[in-house]
Amino acid sequence: MTEGMGMSQTEGGRLFREAWIAGVRRHFPGEPKPGYVTPWEDTPQWEREAAGAVCAQVRQFLELSGGHGSRLTREQKGRFVATCWIAQMYRHFEDPKPGYVADWEDLPGWQQETDADIFEAIEKDMS
Repeated sequence: MTEGMGMSQTEGGRLFREAWIAGVRRHFPGEPKPGYVTPWEDTPQWEREAAGAVCAQVRQFLELSGGHGSRLTREQKGRFVATCWIAQMYRHFEDPKPGYVADWEDLPGWQQETDADIFEAIEKDMS
């Protein structure tokens, strides 16, 4: 797997996490659970690895599309992030929590919006 644009897995994971936290703060109705906004330094190792892998997948997708991935709708961008995340959950857990592997239609609206924000944050970081 390529890191793309010279970004390490750790840097990519941190970018993903920061975009996630910003999205949760923007879109979550009410006060989010503390785990949703845990800073990078306190994020579990499996979650750091998953975040870094998803960031690398989005970067590679954008690179291989020759920049045309930006033409996806917000929903398509969010779906891509959500699908990559699900694959990571199966990688890290034999029997992941249902919420970790929920289909797009089953995700709450705030999470769909946050996933789209993550894609767009990675996209912006690449430009």
